[in-house]
Amino acid sequence: MGYLIGVTALWAFSFSLIGVYLAGQVDSYFAVLLRVTLATLVFLPFLRPSLLRGKHRLALMGLGAIQLGVMYTFFYQSFLLLSVPEVLLFTIFTPIYIALLDDLLFGRFTPIYIVTALLAVVGAGVIRYDGVDSGFWAGFLVVQGANLCFALGQVGYRRLAADLPPTLAWHNVFGWFFIGAMVVALPAYLLFGNSAALPTTSLQWGVLAWLGLVASGVGYFAWNQGATKVDAGTLAIMNNALVPAGLIVNLVIWNRDADIPRLLLGALIMAASLWLNHWWCQRRQVAVS
Repeated sequence: MGYLIGVTALWAFSFSLIGVYLAGQVDSYFAVLLRVTLATLVFLPFLRPSLLRGKHRLALMGLGAIQLGVMYTFFYQSFLLLSVPEVLLFTIFTPIYIALLDDLLFGRFTPIYIVTALLAVVGAGVIRYDGVDSGFWAGFLVVQGANLCFALGQVGYRRLAADLPPTLAWHNVFGWFFIGAMVVALPAYLLFGNSAALPTTSLQWGVLAWLGLVASGVGYFAWNQGATKVDAGTLAIMNNALVPAGLIVNLVIWNRDADIPRLLLGALIMAASLWLNHWWCQRRQVAVS
């Protein structure tokens, strides 16, 4: 649990750093590539290939490709379409995706998750009810792509860890995770990146260095390790802890003039959807026991 709390505090600043200093100024594909490259360099010296079999290496690389490579591609694009508070609020769907993916893996189906997801969509509409346009909904869908990738990566990592020895030195194999992300990030930049929109100030380079070495390198290792040490319900709750933490940082430091009442109303409706989801899960657990 300590891992997840620490990374939540760390990542609370990442949303605003991206939205304020990078989005619309630095090419998003280059930002993703540099973050992944720096994170890879953090763990490359510790990599011990002999500790994992070939299929496990590929599995860990696949998780990195999805959770970092593809997720970051979606995530950075969302800041071009939405404000930082909106991006934060729309990440609230991640716990539902985690639950749905668990259902899929165990051959179950829980209709209540569809109801709670629709209720959360209503909350999203409230935030921009007088200015909903194609860019807003496009941004909303882009964030959902990022959420789905992040959820899939977490669930997949938990499943992989369960199949490996508990004594495995994860810092000696986690480099495969970032190598997998590089497999996505490098071609994405070469195909879609804009070399004319590279960082131009020392502040932008500094932000990218922090995001790559600390938020990505240390952050994703600690978060995924924490995900293996708690139950799925706790993991889902901690995914949502990122939302208020990030909003507080953004509103207090960078965006004090935001429409707080509307933001709170939309967040309240979304919170109601999560409460309904939590209530149903508890009820189901009581019925099973």
